[in-house]
Amino acid sequence: MGEGNGDGMVLHIHTADLKRAAPDFHEAALNLSKALTALVTTLDGLGRPWGDDKQGTEFGDSYSPLQKKIESAAGTLVLGLVSIHEAMGDLADGHVDNDQLIAGMFTEVKVAGEDQQQSDGAGER
Repeated sequence: MGEGNGDGMVLHIHTADLKRAAPDFHEAALNLSKALTALVTTLDGLGRPWGDDKQGTEFGDSYSPLQKKIESAAGTLVLGLVSIHEAMGDLADGHVDNDQLIAGMFTEVKVAGEDQQQSDGAGER
């Protein structure tokens, strides 16, 4: 495969590393969620401090939708971090399960009464 200078492995998946890293994404999601909550609470608590004159109204009309977009984007990031946290654990578990399944495909099964027969290595007796 490829240049012939590798060990023949395509993926090097270290499930322990995946499981160790997953909590970091959970912690990041919690921290971002707390920061987002503080931002929303603070900004909402300020009300509309720019006034109701023409300039204040124009500013508020452009500022408010952008504020909501930023809040929504940060909320999406929180969900993404939570999703990565969950996916890393699932990926590690799935990889282990897949390895066990593949190993099972190449494990010779002994059938009662066939102990005297020898396998020729090709799966035929």
